[in-house]
Amino acid sequence: MKNILADIRQTLIDSIDENTQKTSQNYFKEQIKFYGVRVTLVTKISKDVYGLIKEKSKKEIYILCDELWQSGYIEESFIACNLSYYIHERYESGDIEVFEKWVNQYVTNWASCDTLCNHTIGTFIEMFPQHISILKEWAKSHNRWMRRASAVTLIIPARKGLFLNDIFDIANTLLLDEDDLVQKGYGWMLKATSEAHQKEVFGYVISKKAIMPRTSLRYAIEKMPQSMRAEAMKKE
Repeated sequence: MKNILADIRQTLIDSIDENTQKTSQNYFKEQIKFYGVRVTLVTKISKDVYGLIKEKSKKEIYILCDELWQSGYIEESFIACNLSYYIHERYESGDIEVFEKWVNQYVTNWASCDTLCNHTIGTFIEMFPQHISILKEWAKSHNRWMRRASAVTLIIPARKGLFLNDIFDIANTLLLDEDDLVQKGYGWMLKATSEAHQKEVFGYVISKKAIMPRTSLRYAIEKMPQSMRAEAMKKE
């Protein structure tokens, strides 16, 4: 696997796009380590790598993912996210410990957070719904990325109408969070929830709008009809 890791890094170096290299930092407030490779190409590299390692054990694949995360490069984190999602049929209940470590120790930006949570961890929670309680603990973390992860993990399940009460529990915990990326994260979660439960999310927003940060509120109501959005945004 060391050869695979070296090959991944050389491929990324060979795939650097000058325009991507110039503009990548623009999307982040925090300083990001990046090669400057387009996301579509990173996805292709991920699929090519998976073709070479898919017969490896899950443990070996997770070790490779860990090595990729440790580099701090955003493209390597995306490859780690993709590889860990490609083996989702092999997930077991205890894998949450691996994913929690990645969020807590390695995630340093919203893009890596969302890529990992939307696919790998979100799929895991659908497969093992008893672990929704762990997300509620993440929502109380001192780590901003753990708090954002508690919400954005549920984006895709929320669109399917799943975990409604748990989503409101997490939103309640994050409600007054002062971190804008956490506010956007749980606002996005509520917006996704509104696709299947518009009435319930609207009622929640109306009940909290006096104290909910405007950033979260705007995200939450984005897909609602204009009349609902106007009612939610109206100042008392």
